[in-house]
Amino acid sequence: MELIQIVGIAAGICTSSSTVPQIVKTLNTKKAEDVSVFMFIVLIGGNGLWTWYGLSKSDVPILVTSFLAISLNVIMLVLRYKYRHSD
Repeated sequence: MELIQIVGIAAGICTSSSTVPQIVKTLNTKKAEDVSVFMFIVLIGGNGLWTWYGLSKSDVPILVTSFLAISLNVIMLVLRYKYRHSD
């Protein structure tokens, strides 16, 4: 693996995992009514396009990190609906 691929994977992991703190906070507080659904829909759309781009270029770092980002964004949307009403 070339250095530039390692840099690409590291950058992708950093940006893709940016949702993790929000997921953890939502799981801990069981509150998510203030989380923007539209933002996560836009993120999923953008990462879907990155996945398509990665497939067309056979770029493994883009594919892996885009799939990670989509997965985490979907998890956050599920939590948004699960915890949409706080007590």
